Amino acid sequence: MSDTVSEHVRAQGQEARLARSPGTARHRILIIGGGTAGLCVAARLARAGQKDVAILEPSAHHYYQPLWTLVGAGAARIEDTVRDEARYIPKGVTWIQDWAEEVDPVARTVGTRGGQRLGYDFLVVAPGIQLDWNKVRGLREALESRPNVSSNYDVRYAPKTWEMLRAFQGGTALFTHPATPVKCAGAPQKIMYLAADHFRKRGLQDAAHVVFASANKSIFGVKEYAAVLEGVVKRYGIDTRFQHNLVEVRGAANEAVFTRTTPEGSAEEVVLPYDVLHVCPPQSAPDFIQKSPLAWHEGPTRGWVKADKYTLRHPDHPEVFALGDASDLPTSRTGAAIRKQAPVLVENLLAVMRGQEPTATYDGYASCPLTTGYGKLLLAEFGYEGKPTPSFPLIDSLKERRDMWLLKKYGLPRLYWDLMLRGRA
Repeated sequence: MSDTVSEHVRAQGQEARLARSPGTARHRILIIGGGTAGLCVAARLARAGQKDVAILEPSAHHYYQPLWTLVGAGAARIEDTVRDEARYIPKGVTWIQDWAEEVDPVARTVGTRGGQRLGYDFLVVAPGIQLDWNKVRGLREALESRPNVSSNYDVRYAPKTWEMLRAFQGGTALFTHPATPVKCAGAPQKIMYLAADHFRKRGLQDAAHVVFASANKSIFGVKEYAAVLEGVVKRYGIDTRFQHNLVEVRGAANEAVFTRTTPEGSAEEVVLPYDVLHVCPPQSAPDFIQKSPLAWHEGPTRGWVKADKYTLRHPDHPEVFALGDASDLPTSRTGAAIRKQAPVLVENLLAVMRGQEPTATYDGYASCPLTTGYGKLLLAEFGYEGKPTPSFPLIDSLKERRDMWLLKKYGLPRLYWDLMLRGRA
């Protein structure tokens, strides 16, 4: 791990130990979360002239996580994915550096870990998603102690992934995808394709047995893009094991334990040995969201914040809006989705503040730039119901392209830092 990132990780730990004084405050608009969604909304509200906006966010550093795939493949530096949060808090917006612990939508207050009680007139819920490492037995211990187990889903481990792939000399390279929703659902297979390409470039294609064990039923949820990815899987000779959900990692034995759903619908245990293992952890909405009145408490969307799929307004509390990874919006959890959600949310929030009904609509747009090899990328773009919605209609979006690889590596980070987080994209 680089010195820069090590300092950031230590700083995060120091923040967690800070004692904060109890207090009270009230804001016209309170945003829970200073990640991609929260900052995009705050920037747009500030540009719209809103003077009393506050962001509740504990982290001192902000990460451009999509590049962690390339970090894990040795094609980007981890230092380039980290910047200070303070640089992206819009001028005039209050930054409350604390953790949300409780939401009371009746009293219109948010309680914090530091003992503050924050009141609001309007609330934007954008706390992001949490990584549930402990829901896979032995995973955390393996990540911390075994050189052949890693995950690009953490800033500490993405560089480790590259060291693991560089050290690989043959055997089984196992990649997993959990049963839960995850941010950037294509990421678990992106690193797999890059690893397979890396092995090929090193002449290890015959010595490497690449396995994709996924709890899903297929390689991708949109059939047009799935057809292309099935060709990529065939090209690399990848062994796909669908409806396999990782439940345990036995680090000392180099074994991964899965629950497999049989064609009859029953569950059976499957143990797969590995030489290197890349894990996508189970994920969920933050705990305080799951237990809050804002979330569903039963059904398939249990634990996620309720939001109208078109207006992003909460169906039970009209002064509350939600977007991003913690929401129940039936689309992929990606930064590209947030880029389309943020302007809709802000337009509708401003309308409600004026006493009007929200009229702007979100069409479910999301995109997943799927790296299929070094210098190759399939840009999957789709809306609700899985309909492809290409942004570049004059090019064939159902082909792996080098220009889309360059867009991911160079163009999208610039778009993110310079435009999206500034409320201009």
